[in-house]
Amino acid sequence: MKFAYKFQNLLGTVYNQGNILFTPDDNTVLSPVGNRISAFDLKRNKSQTLPVECHKSFTCTALSPNGVILIAVAEDGEALVISLISKTVLHKHRFNRKVYDIQFSPDGSRFAVTFQNDVQLFTAPGQRSVDFNPFHLERVFFGSHDETTCIDWTSDSKCFAVGAKDMNTRVYPVKRCPNLGVYSLGGHSDIVLHCFFAKDSLNLYSLSRSGQLCIWACDTSLADLWVAEENEPEEPEEVPEVDPLSEFPAAKEPRLPVEEKKSNKIAYTKSARHYYRDLTKDHSTLTSACFHKTTKILVAGFSNGSFFLHEMPDFTLIHSLSLGEQSITAAVFNRRGDWLALGTTGLGQLVVWEWQSQCFVLKQQGHYDQLMTLTYSPDGQYLATGGSDGKVKLWNTSSGFCFVTFNEHTASVTALQFTHSGKAVISSSLDGTVRAFDTTRYRNFRTFTSPRPAQFSCLAVDPSGDVVCAGSQDSFELFVWSVQTGRLLEILSGHEAPISGVAFGNAGENQLLVSSSWDQTVRVWDIFKSKSQQESVRVHSEALAVAFRPDGNEIAVCDLNCRIQFFDPVSTQQIGIIEAKADLGRFRREDDLVSGKTASKGRAFTTLCYSADGMAILVGGKSKYICVYHTKEHVLLRRFAVSKNWSFTGMTEFLSKRTNTEMGQRGLMDLDEDDSDRQKLSLPGVRSGDMASRHFKPEVTVYSVQFSPTGQSWAACSTEGLMIYSTHTEDLFDPFDLDPSITPASTRALISGPSRDPGRALIMALRLNENKLVAEVMESIPVHDIALISENLPDKYVTLLLNFSALQLENSRHFEFYLNWIKTTLFAHGQKLKSRSTTIMPVLHSLQKALIRKKEDILRITQRNVSNLEYAQSVFKLTLEAGNSASDGKDSDSVDGEMEEDEED
Repeated sequence: MKFAYKFQNLLGTVYNQGNILFTPDDNTVLSPVGNRISAFDLKRNKSQTLPVECHKSFTCTALSPNGVILIAVAEDGEALVISLISKTVLHKHRFNRKVYDIQFSPDGSRFAVTFQNDVQLFTAPGQRSVDFNPFHLERVFFGSHDETTCIDWTSDSKCFAVGAKDMNTRVYPVKRCPNLGVYSLGGHSDIVLHCFFAKDSLNLYSLSRSGQLCIWACDTSLADLWVAEENEPEEPEEVPEVDPLSEFPAAKEPRLPVEEKKSNKIAYTKSARHYYRDLTKDHSTLTSACFHKTTKILVAGFSNGSFFLHEMPDFTLIHSLSLGEQSITAAVFNRRGDWLALGTTGLGQLVVWEWQSQCFVLKQQGHYDQLMTLTYSPDGQYLATGGSDGKVKLWNTSSGFCFVTFNEHTASVTALQFTHSGKAVISSSLDGTVRAFDTTRYRNFRTFTSPRPAQFSCLAVDPSGDVVCAGSQDSFELFVWSVQTGRLLEILSGHEAPISGVAFGNAGENQLLVSSSWDQTVRVWDIFKSKSQQESVRVHSEALAVAFRPDGNEIAVCDLNCRIQFFDPVSTQQIGIIEAKADLGRFRREDDLVSGKTASKGRAFTTLCYSADGMAILVGGKSKYICVYHTKEHVLLRRFAVSKNWSFTGMTEFLSKRTNTEMGQRGLMDLDEDDSDRQKLSLPGVRSGDMASRHFKPEVTVYSVQFSPTGQSWAACSTEGLMIYSTHTEDLFDPFDLDPSITPASTRALISGPSRDPGRALIMALRLNENKLVAEVMESIPVHDIALISENLPDKYVTLLLNFSALQLENSRHFEFYLNWIKTTLFAHGQKLKSRSTTIMPVLHSLQKALIRKKEDILRITQRNVSNLEYAQSVFKLTLEAGNSASDGKDSDSVDGEMEEDEED
């Protein structure tokens, strides 16, 4: 089995912090998610996480006007220049300070960055053809007495305004301007968070954190703003002309000196002042704002979850709505101004709202608390996740969107599993209930409870989907229910500590139940034959998780000593062991005073899962690594690093004295005082933040891992979110049974040369295993020859052919052609495939997933076509009725005219 897995997508988290961006075509929303950037395609209804990663979480981003270059700045000031075409990092730059805002000029030639008390102006990447450094610094603008917070440009890119923490807003010209130097605007009683220019004007709007809006009117237009050239020559002094016939010089027109013309400085006046506190009716603070210059609409979001839309400059209220009780940390209009994107950090929510029709274009929310567990549907098309917030969410793996949320649980969800048919998902929770949710009608149709209250920590569903078993962590018992009736069938006792895992499996003709516990034992139950029949296996350490191999012939257990042990479920004999302590990695938390080697002694892998073919096992736990082991050789195949985000704790290995201060660890101090969610009282003499205040940094942990039934991807619940890794088959060269005579040229000669043999050409293409070559050979075979070639195809190539056909069903336009290949192959080799069904289950799941996805696409297209045809038919009928009524009116008018003429005669 090949493990060419790469990071594909990040689900479960749609927004963390920072600003949100629309692309110039208004089809995509760019949202910062930790140290990654997620792109939500509103047109194709699909999400994608860019394959770029930073060492810290992103706080501000900027997109060039042409939508090609994205600049993302992290918490520590590290800036990445990202190409949205190739989706790669072009350049890195370190500001070494926190950057509050970065903005491109409207013409795309420059971008400005807030840097401490100054503003740095850079030439935009791509404008200087001879410079290898994309961050070419042009000028530095001074004048602020505190940190700068926001930037906005004029429509012609000649000036920009900067707000600062000194409660002033300053207007700077990009080039030397005789009638504008640096103009400072006061009038605020709190930090200026946002400032906006009006369209094609120098009029300015400034907003402070206290909710105060100041409207500034300028007496000069942009056209009258005179910009001097860089090397402007001085005007020569004029020599008066003398009339040779007169003794007096020639008279000339009076002319004002140049200095007097240039001395007319621009001036601002405060035309109006408005207070948002009159609308919020509380002490909430402003957290986000955006102004659309074309429609003159201003949106302001507050810490109490409300936001207001006003028409400027009259400050006319259009809408007043609320998204909850958490602060709105990001707000942005699209280019046309009809869509508004809002982000909430506390809820992890991203909303795109069409404010004119008051409907949602996009509404996505992840688990606002930690993700705890996940499971794949039997066809691999859907994912179910459960979090400590008590919610169960269903995700589409192809689109990356959540399409249903169940809120029935009142405590953390600990385990999830789909039934064999995929029509229901079962969940267990610490609230003492096990619930069954219908994935078709989206409702909770069954609730299982125990006779006395118990907290369920694990769950298992038998292959038939008729029996559910859950283990408790307080009563140390296993409860077995019937899904059909909801009745409690049995209570299995025997464990002496909390139960950590439970799983069903088929060992030969017997269907067994295996459970693991902190009492250092693993018990095998035969619940379908005898209640008392059980086998106990001692693992000599606390068992943390247990799993059955898909064929039911092996049990894997991971324990607190970071060992993975393998047992035979029938004889309960140990058949293998993996010492995984060295693969766990070394790391320490921010508050640990020891090295990573010492701090990692009490950590272990806490979750494991077999691959679809049972040849590999995936493990994860209290570490930033996920390991893949071979189940036969018991060796490490590959190790994946979950995150590189140093904003989490548990990423460092050694103790650094540079981060140790007399007040504690520097990384845990709240040195930033602009947190609007908390009211802080600074200590006397402390200029920047309160060193006695602390904030929480989450620890990097993997809570659950799961292989897809198709074998082409796997997912993990971690501190980052729901991470999906998949194989990129187009980049993988994986030949099968190759020899030197098999080449692409010889294969193409068999389909187009004189000695044409399409059957042999297909076998050679499958042995080369190049997708383009296999597609070329298969599509060159006539339809009437498909049945004959499929029947004569050797058995070892049938799985390769079906796997490739499943891939082509999703990507190729020849849908019926590949369906014919699949049908004839299954009819010809069905009996042989049935005998080895356990080994080809990933291929069958891939076929099922592709067919279901195509079915949904075709149904969506047909429904849209039917509605369009009905609309066209109704319009045609109305047009005919209008034409008939008009013709009847003309006929009646002509008849009346003829009658009048007859009367006159």
